[in-house]
Amino acid sequence: MAFCKQILVFLVLVGIFNTCNAQGLKLGFYKKTCPSAEAIVKKETANIMSVAPTLAAPILRMHFHDCFVRGCDASILLNSTTNNQAEKDSFPNLSLRGYGSIDRVKSAVEKKCPGVVSCADILALVARDAVQLLNGASWPVPLGRRDGNVSNSTEALFNLPPPFFNITQLKASFASKGLNAKDLVVLSGGHTIGTSHCSSFTNRLYNFTGVGDSDPSLDLNYVARLKTRCSATDTTTLVEMDPGSFKTFDTEYYTLVAKRRGLFTSDAALLADSETRAYVTSHATPQGSKDFLKDFAKSMVKMGKIGVLTGSQGEIRKTCGFVN
Repeated sequence: MAFCKQILVFLVLVGIFNTCNAQGLKLGFYKKTCPSAEAIVKKETANIMSVAPTLAAPILRMHFHDCFVRGCDASILLNSTTNNQAEKDSFPNLSLRGYGSIDRVKSAVEKKCPGVVSCADILALVARDAVQLLNGASWPVPLGRRDGNVSNSTEALFNLPPPFFNITQLKASFASKGLNAKDLVVLSGGHTIGTSHCSSFTNRLYNFTGVGDSDPSLDLNYVARLKTRCSATDTTTLVEMDPGSFKTFDTEYYTLVAKRRGLFTSDAALLADSETRAYVTSHATPQGSKDFLKDFAKSMVKMGKIGVLTGSQGEIRKTCGFVN
């Protein structure tokens, strides 16, 4: 508990991002320098998704994790070195995948326009295009991000909201990045696609308060079902976050949360706040889908502007895993 409080205080004190640089982003940024950039990214993403549609969720999560640490500067893509453990090797990011796909898209863009399009912009575009290919939201992606040259695993640990955060901690984490409670509940809707390792939620099944109990906020029938998939020590099994439609970007996530069947403590936490609870309940029906897609698009545009480097800041990496 003390550790959680330290994280919360850290987020509040040092998580204020300078948003002025976001003004350096604009639609069609590469219109003159690499006019085919966005088309190349879309084509390559479609090719990747045609054979590996489950990559959409981890790539979307990768974009989120990138923006929450040092801003959207592709620091998540940098490899560790002998003297530095990078973000991608921090505990919260060990389950991320799709780095090779980003490298593939970057390589295709580099062949056409060497040294022009940043890895940060490519990640933002691939995340958007991948979600759209799952019948999800689409959104305009202002471009012009530059790539950072620092990546630190400790910063990832302190800036990424873990699945055990309560609503107070979640709201503080998002507020430190310039995002509000609506952004929190809307972006949480991204859990409608993808899977999770059992280890991210088994405490809710077997030892929630340290006496061998389950989380009372989790539906008992769902607890029983999850126990058939996950033992208390399981670290390898994957469970669908939105059973039955984890490959479709829809509002079923909110239906599950409303029924107390969200996998994570952070999912259940959305019912503990009047504003986020109201959004969950109003979108827990198919009728809420259209509004959700619009809201998700707005929040993604907002998130994609967090702490960006523009102008002469940073660099345009030749290869996403290494600084130039």
